[in-house]
Formats: sequence, C-alpha cells, structure tokens
Amino acid sequence: MSKFYALILGASSGFGKSICMALAKDGVNIIGVHLDRASTMDDVKQQIADIQSMGVEADFYNVNAADEVKRNEILDQVKEKFANTDSTIRVLVHSLAFGSLVPFTEMEGKKPVTKKQMDMTLDVMANSLVYWTQGIMERGLMRSGGKIYSMTSSGGARQIKYYGVVSAAKACLESVTRQLAMELGSQGISANAICAGVTETPALSKIPGADLIIQNALQRNPAGRLTQPGDIAQFILDNYKTDSHWMTGNTIHLDGGESIVEL
Repeated sequence: MSKFYALILGASSGFGKSICMALAKDGVNIIGVHLDRASTMDDVKQQIADIQSMGVEADFYNVNAADEVKRNEILDQVKEKFANTDSTIRVLVHSLAFGSLVPFTEMEGKKPVTKKQMDMTLDVMANSLVYWTQGIMERGLMRSGGKIYSMTSSGGARQIKYYGVVSAAKACLESVTRQLAMELGSQGISANAICAGVTETPALSKIPGADLIIQNALQRNPAGRLTQPGDIAQFILDNYKTDSHWMTGNTIHLDGGESIVEL
C-alpha cells in the first residue's frame, strides 16, 4: 500500500473530484472532505467505490470543511492511522467553492452582503486553508516534499457583477498560499495557487452571466476550448512526485493561454 495520501478539500465535484481520481489511479490514497446532500450521495458512494477499485484507500467525510470540531476529528483520525507507519500527506488540495454571490451595496434590487455572508465566504474559501495546514503540521502529518495547492480563479483579480465577496476570498486565498510558502519553505514544503481557466463546473453555473463568461473564454483561448478539470489534475499528477519545493509561492495560470489574450 502506498505511503502517500492526498487530502482533498472539496473532493466530490469539479476540480477536487478530478484530482482525486487522477491521484488514486496513480496509487495515492485519498482522504476526501466534501459537503453533499442526500440527493448527491449516491454519486459520492460511486466515487469511493471507483477509487477503492484502483487498489487504494478512500476515506471520505461529509462535513463542512470550515467546522473546527470536524476538522480536528478528521485530522486526529489520520494521525492515528499514520501511527507507527511511514505514511504522509503528500498533497493537500483546497478546492472549496461555497460563497455568497451578492453585491457589496444594494444593486438592481439585490440586498447588499451581510457580515455573516462575508465572514462565511472568507472562512470557507480562504481562512480554512490556514486552519487545515495548521492542524496537519501540528500533528506531523506532512513532511519535506509535501505539496499544497489552492484553487483560485481570475475572479480574484477581476471584478464581475455579484462576484465581489468570492473575489475577495480568492484574493485572500492567494495571499494565504504565498504566506504558507514562505513559512513552510524551510521544511521543504511548497504551496502554490492554481488559477484555472474558465471551466464548466457546478460553481461556475451559479455565477450570474456564466454563459457570457464561457463565450468570452472560448473566443480568447488559443486552443479554442475551455479548461477542463482534467487539465488541472494532470498538472498536479506531474508535479506532486518531485521532492523539489523550489516552485513555490506562485499563482500558476493553467488556462491554455486564455489569460494572455485580449479581444
């Protein structure tokens, strides 16, 4: 059994799911954190079965990744599992998309964001990476060669109607990732944010004007297609095996050149 584990936050859909499946196929055990309702749990059960069929472990937890009690319970279980073994969390992926799509000020009849909505979005989509990393390091679950990846988007540096709260969270997440890169570099651990191109995921479909965003991306992308979750999974698959931590503290654009083209 592989000594490598990947802890995926947001494991059951979009980028997180694709990364799970790619790493499992490569022999990495999966610890998946997700938040699903009863209507989608059959899909999660199938995903777990598919991962296990590849000969690796699949420990999935249907919890709010921002819940401190649940986070500590999961990490304590991982520590117990790793006891007296050479196991390590080789990969930590933060791919949480759970935020409020509302304006900062009243706009077009929509009420402005509340403090509760702002705090929740920042806590889930940015601050949670700090707390999960703290818990991992405090328990000695990641060592030299470990890789931290956070999923950001161009929305962290551009303004889209009703996207301001999430945009702020994405910008914060990138800053958090850079800070972790600085603090963990001496331990041989890297941290990078991945800025994917426009990708058809459940999160994108919730953004007002998603159709126009997709159309614009298709026109700009030199490859003539949208980014796919598998494009991101392939990058991580290629990168996680190296013990080098010299590529760190970056926001890496994985978009087929979409971000460099102006219409």
